Amino acid sequence: MLELMGDWERTDYCGKLGTNDLEREVVLMGWVQSHRDHGSVIFIDLRDREGLVQAVLNPENSEEVHKKGEAIRDEWVIAIKGKVTKRTPETINPNLQTGEIEVMASEVRILNTSKVIPFLIEDDINVDELLRMKYRYLDLRRPSMKNNIITRHKVAAATRDYLNNEGFLEVETPYLTRSTPEGARDFLVPSRLNPGEFYALPQSPQLLKQTLMISGLDRYYQVVRCFRDEDLRADRQPEFTQIDIEMTFINEDDIMNIVEGMLKAIFHEAKGIKVETPFKRMGHEEAMLKYGSDKPDTRFGLLLQDISHVFVDSEFKVFSGAIKNGGIIKALKVEGKAGELSRKEIDDFTDTAKTLGAKGLAWIRASEGEWQSPIVKFFSEEEKENLQKTLNLSDGDIVFFAADIPHTVNLVLSNLRLTLGERFGMIDHKKFNFLWVEDFPLFDFDHKEKRYVAMHHPFTSPNEEDMELLDEQHGKIRSRAYDVVLNGVEIGGGSIRIYRKDIQEKIFSAIGLSMEEAQDKFGFLLEALEFGAPPHGGIALGLDRIIMLIAGAPSIRDVIAFPKTQKGQCPLTEAPSEVDIKQLLELGIKLDIKDKDKNDS
Repeated sequence: MLELMGDWERTDYCGKLGTNDLEREVVLMGWVQSHRDHGSVIFIDLRDREGLVQAVLNPENSEEVHKKGEAIRDEWVIAIKGKVTKRTPETINPNLQTGEIEVMASEVRILNTSKVIPFLIEDDINVDELLRMKYRYLDLRRPSMKNNIITRHKVAAATRDYLNNEGFLEVETPYLTRSTPEGARDFLVPSRLNPGEFYALPQSPQLLKQTLMISGLDRYYQVVRCFRDEDLRADRQPEFTQIDIEMTFINEDDIMNIVEGMLKAIFHEAKGIKVETPFKRMGHEEAMLKYGSDKPDTRFGLLLQDISHVFVDSEFKVFSGAIKNGGIIKALKVEGKAGELSRKEIDDFTDTAKTLGAKGLAWIRASEGEWQSPIVKFFSEEEKENLQKTLNLSDGDIVFFAADIPHTVNLVLSNLRLTLGERFGMIDHKKFNFLWVEDFPLFDFDHKEKRYVAMHHPFTSPNEEDMELLDEQHGKIRSRAYDVVLNGVEIGGGSIRIYRKDIQEKIFSAIGLSMEEAQDKFGFLLEALEFGAPPHGGIALGLDRIIMLIAGAPSIRDVIAFPKTQKGQCPLTEAPSEVDIKQLLELGIKLDIKDKDKNDS
């Protein structure tokens, strides 16, 4: 039954045919999306990368072709030769790009058959993701997945085109490098030629792109693969791709202008989306105050309000106690929606708050001139009056409160804000709201380790106005860092870098890194800074996240050809896997892992 292509050459993609091709003889090759045997005539929807077209196998044209068609099944690979004809008016399919034409088959060749497929090759299928990933080659045949990969190609091409035109050089950096601290866990690679020593796969090319600036290459970019051994979720993978950019003799505005122009080009080329520039800018302090997040979704309102001043001396110890312990109280008011939220929903919000580290979630519902809430009885008249004045509560409003350390309060209410925005249809999902968040603190205090850590990374330059605070007041120093945010998702982050060795050494000291440790981990950079390092800065943008947002995909796994599961496994190739003992011996590695069955018992 199976045949060879022989001397046939494909003349066209199925999805590219149209009325301009009428009466042309074409040769098409692809997969059978569906076959419909109407007795006298067989219709086949033939699919390739560009779409599908209907082919007609009519015994009046060829008995042999019609007979072959009776055996053909879905996902078989076939080649069809025939003439493009116009469909009759009543058979035109307006939902199909090729819906005005069809191909009258004169010859058919069956190139390969297919087993019964485990799921349909169409969108909106209810299939377990692990099954889709196991049969990824089938999953990628579905229109949405195929289009995601095409979008990925367009984004990468538009990135390169834009940056090339702006005078950037694409420079590759090594995948085999050395392990450095201040990040996620490294993936380690043993060196056979250097027994007992390991390479690390790069979490980012940060140090090397700075070194390229010291080399005088002036403008660098790379669409680069990065690796982090961390717990995974929808927007994380152990290997991911970022758009890496670095420039010399620039300031924040220069970086932002380049990125805005690049994103404008990317969105237009990939999906025809018009991006307005310049992007709005917001300070980190304002973002945390109003949104409780350093990556705020600005497509809707529902802003947070700090009401700590109302309850400083309150008899309600839940509030006043939180303030005395260094915490804050914030409120989230939803106007006119009190009657639309059931008590069960409110209880569910409280349960979610507890999973985020809060002790609970207080609330007040305003109705018929009264406040309904379990906590109102603890408020003094003065507190009620000040709260009314601060929040401007009206009948039909509902307010949620969180009282705890700032991190927990902001985490709980920012999460609730997004939940309520979706619940009440406040978010326009057709909008693309870009935002720069700037003026981040340079350091964050790690309460577990009792020391300051770099909020971004230790190569970020302090704000020039705060240089004098470097020796003692670390918590007050602002950085020259900036994040670009889209619809509540951080799609990129960067900074102006430290280019003087003395300042870099002070930063290492501030985060508890001794000079010996700094020299051991970053010695080559510290030395390079002594050879005429220029002022420089850059940014890294998450390519996978950008494509996810453009495509409207729920996860970056849907825009990566061969992703890993949340356990870092590949169901298709069954990686990671055990290796031959000979390979381990060559590397000088001995495994000391107990038998799983014995360990479990």
